[in-house]
Amino acid sequence: MPDARLMADDWRIPRKPYDLRERLFQFACITVRVVEFLHTRGPVATGLSYQLLKCGTSAGANYEEGDDGSSDRDTLAKRKISLREMKETRFRLRVLRHCGYLIPDQQPVIDESDELVRILATLVRNGGEPR
Repeated sequence: MPDARLMADDWRIPRKPYDLRERLFQFACITVRVVEFLHTRGPVATGLSYQLLKCGTSAGANYEEGDDGSSDRDTLAKRKISLREMKETRFRLRVLRHCGYLIPDQQPVIDESDELVRILATLVRNGGEPR
């Protein structure tokens, strides 16, 4: 059953956990909500939503998979994939906003994607491990 905190029409991020795994998980859940919303906005928005669903949930999955990396190099490679997926997510959200498929109330989702890009970029730049 979906978390009631995520089902309200409030698009603000309910809380931003320090644990990046949990934060990426929350972002993936919010991405699912955005995709559900896009399915009410017509065929173009629906088509674009499938791409958003893939990249918006993939970032967290790859980050978690990096925990099981066989080496530091493998872990860093997974972190880089997470960063690329989050950058794609941010791009797609910006396109959807610019084209009018997202409403202004959903700006916190775009802002969160931007913050996550900056966090992941810092991790990759510092070698892949949270400091």
